Amino acid sequence: MSFSQSDQRFMAAAIRVSRRHLGLTSTNPSVGCVVVKDDVILGTGVTALGGRPHAEPQALAEAGDAARGATAYVTLEPCSHYGKTPPCAEALIAYGVARVVISVTDPDQRVSGRGIAMLRDAGIEVDAGILEEEGRRSLAGYLMRQTRNRPYVTLKLAVSADGMIGKTGEGQVRITGDIARAQVQVLRAESDAILVGIGTAIADDPELTCRLPGLESRTPLRIVIDEQLQLPLGSRLVKTAQRYGLVVVAGDLPSSDENTDKAFLGRRTALDAAGAEVLQSNSGEPGELLEALGTRGISSLLVEGGARTAQRFLAADLVDRILLFQGPSTIGEGGIESPVTKTNIPPSFRHIRASQFGDDRCDEFERGF
Repeated sequence: MSFSQSDQRFMAAAIRVSRRHLGLTSTNPSVGCVVVKDDVILGTGVTALGGRPHAEPQALAEAGDAARGATAYVTLEPCSHYGKTPPCAEALIAYGVARVVISVTDPDQRVSGRGIAMLRDAGIEVDAGILEEEGRRSLAGYLMRQTRNRPYVTLKLAVSADGMIGKTGEGQVRITGDIARAQVQVLRAESDAILVGIGTAIADDPELTCRLPGLESRTPLRIVIDEQLQLPLGSRLVKTAQRYGLVVVAGDLPSSDENTDKAFLGRRTALDAAGAEVLQSNSGEPGELLEALGTRGISSLLVEGGARTAQRFLAADLVDRILLFQGPSTIGEGGIESPVTKTNIPPSFRHIRASQFGDDRCDEFERGF
């Protein structure tokens, strides 16, 4: 089906609107809706914080009576089932819209195709599939959790000109400039969770919060893979556990030695008391952890380091998007090699864009699912 330039323009607007609440809508997707008549936008809506109300009733309420005979552009097929709120398809019918344009059909079996059928049965013209690739990208986390019961995984790496992500024994090494680092804060704000390994947590002592002014409340759930519970109680992550949330992923009891096990359980008790959640999972099998995260409604996961953790996810074929931020400086002797560079991207990935942030470049790779 061919769509008009106006259709493409207004769906692009709906997709932009949908991004406003990425990472903030709980188990529901962040959907965008734009109501248009005579090429004028009458109302816009995005899934509200926490997941309700949905985008369509908000956009329709803003449009009011003028919505009758209008076209609604929606990034995801309107829901057709009764949950905590009435179906969005029913709201579109009640307001008397003449046409609904959809980017992505919903894989949720409670909805898939039923929303479209309900609208058509009411005499509303429905067209689907416009800007579908862009729509799927904006809904990637939700679609992954619906189809594979795990979060959509983005691996972010800052790589020096000589292919290094850090320097042994020196903790956090500044590779990119302020503009690129601010972009990383935006990535955090759009993610449900962020993950690092214990090596990075100890060496860098990060907070993993969103530090952009006004977006502090959009800090994602912080996760540390820490098999033996070595995370210091005085670390920034533990000190801020009650405020921002912290999950520490531990392995099984480390040995059959009673004293060792007692020390392990003591560290677990201390982390619990500090407000951290200790989750026991086989860290050698990232898929097990991702399934646990998907079950609790985590749709998007940003993996920030370090090299060993990144390699684990790559080796398990559980990375869906790679963001390579490359700075102009070199690290040289003692550098920690990046687990992936532009020259050895797995063949299942395709390069979709390159962006410039000051002196730094970001190459984005993704694969379909």
